[in-house]
Amino acid sequence: MNMREILEKAKEMQQKAADMQRTMADVEVEGQAGGGMVRVVLSGNGALKRVTTDPSLFTEGEREILEDLIVAAHGDAKIKLEKRVADEMGQLAGKFGLPPGMGL
Repeated sequence: MNMREILEKAKEMQQKAADMQRTMADVEVEGQAGGGMVRVVLSGNGALKRVTTDPSLFTEGEREILEDLIVAAHGDAKIKLEKRVADEMGQLAGKFGLPPGMGL
């Protein structure tokens, strides 16, 4: 492969990575905690979009538990989102013949 081909391939990879980032922004990932009593939805860029809570959590003295569950659900969703992004980028890297673990 000559230098021109390498540069063209790099430009193509860059465009595909940018396209994937735009596509991932539309993805929604749900995380949950407390056996599903608290659920959060993150966008593909990590923004918190929704929080859903079970009504039984709104009892006297349960506020701290609810807050902890929201944080845990957010963490669950964030881990799932990071895995999905890594998987998508890995697939894209594979299409360009990059070895596993080499990101774009």
